[in-house]
Amino acid sequence: MKTQQFLEHHGIRTNPFAEEDAQTDPVFKDHCIASTHHPTWDKIYGDPNEPATSIVFGEKGAGKTAMRLQIVRHLADHNRTHPHARVFVIEYDDFNPFLDRFRDRFGARRRRADKVLADWKLWDHMDAILSLGVTGLVDRVLESKQTADPPTNEFEIAELKSLDRHQARDLLLLAACYDQSTSETKRGRWHRLRRKLRYHAWLSQWDLALGLVGTATAVGLMAYLGRWTWLESPWIYLAVAAVWLPWLFRFVHRFWQASQITRNVRVGKHTANQLRRILGRMRSVDLAGQPLPRKQRTDDRYELLAKFQGILKSLGFQGIVVLVDRVDEPHLINGSVDQMRALLWPMLDNKFLKHPGMGFKLLLPIELSQYIDREDRDFYQRARLDKQNMVPSLEWTGEALYDVASARLKACAAPGSSPSLRDLFDPAISDRRLVDAFRGLRVPRHLFKFMYRLMVAHCNAYTDEEPSWTISGERFESVLALYSRDQDAFDRGLRAG
Repeated sequence: MKTQQFLEHHGIRTNPFAEEDAQTDPVFKDHCIASTHHPTWDKIYGDPNEPATSIVFGEKGAGKTAMRLQIVRHLADHNRTHPHARVFVIEYDDFNPFLDRFRDRFGARRRRADKVLADWKLWDHMDAILSLGVTGLVDRVLESKQTADPPTNEFEIAELKSLDRHQARDLLLLAACYDQSTSETKRGRWHRLRRKLRYHAWLSQWDLALGLVGTATAVGLMAYLGRWTWLESPWIYLAVAAVWLPWLFRFVHRFWQASQITRNVRVGKHTANQLRRILGRMRSVDLAGQPLPRKQRTDDRYELLAKFQGILKSLGFQGIVVLVDRVDEPHLINGSVDQMRALLWPMLDNKFLKHPGMGFKLLLPIELSQYIDREDRDFYQRARLDKQNMVPSLEWTGEALYDVASARLKACAAPGSSPSLRDLFDPAISDRRLVDAFRGLRVPRHLFKFMYRLMVAHCNAYTDEEPSWTISGERFESVLALYSRDQDAFDRGLRAG
């Protein structure tokens, strides 16, 4: 007996339990993302008009990634209905590029994961978040077709006119320091952005023009007067050198600035000369007193973050939401709880997490929660977890999992059908027994795996000529016992899952 045959008998088009990962689950993305929520959804999602931080701990398969996708979808809906109070979304869930660049800064003796992560600081997180945000915004401004920016961050190009000259300067400055796009050369992309923002850079080259004009004047004067003997005198060389001094000073100063930025933005991919040429196209008066990430400290990053927020506000984005997920997946972490702690703990800073106009949604593995209880008073004073909407465990009740399974069945229903989870099982299996069994599975991923395995086992026990349209109690209990054993082995790290 085929599984599809069993499903079609109950009015189900496709297997609702075939997928286990929310990122590749069409049933979740197309049908359940807007309506099927964890009981703590309201606390975690909050109010988009006042972005707030939430810290969530959940075991594998509890729905952390699904919740991240739901937040993005709901914020996209909010932005469509509130065009003047939109929320800019930064998905900080792929740490590999930043960790790779960070690791490349260290010599061979310090490239071990624990030594590398021991040097990871809060300003590295801030640089990474600014890199994602600025790159996405520049992609939107330049209408790049290769952008990975979430659809929530769309805006009308005409809104760029609302940026004043100082904000145009700020965006160019942020792009110079943080734009990490690989779709085109950094310098070419920056100049495209400059032209889009109508920032005129020719005045920044006055010292170059002075040097060229001064040199041409000296040569022309010698030719006009026929005084080539001046070349034998040192004063002509001193005069030419004097007119080039302003350009030389600016060259050295910009190279020094670029070198400092390249050295201290440890998650970026810059070369000092490339960055020097970009900064050289900005007027000295525009750069004077402006914050640059030239030191290993947070002060400059907070000022740059405020500039980024000011630009977004002019474009209609009243807040920023940063989604942190998949911290156990980077190859440098490799599932190690100690490495995850080293990576995430610098971010647990109340000043950062409560930054005005920003909300952080930290979707973290449950294993990290045990470290919370072991921390000292200084950590609690710095992190102030009591103010961060913390959810200690993303738990699911048996009833909630029953509702999730029912919602997925309805999402996969054939036209004109209303399948029920209850109809799949023999009447001898009570509703209470189903709920109790689902409670033992704990999380949606285990529920989906169990239901898929149960349906396959049931269909394999019957032929096409003599099908059975309900799962017996005996079959249910035997498959549940086997799955519970495998689940226990997975919990102890003895199975892949």
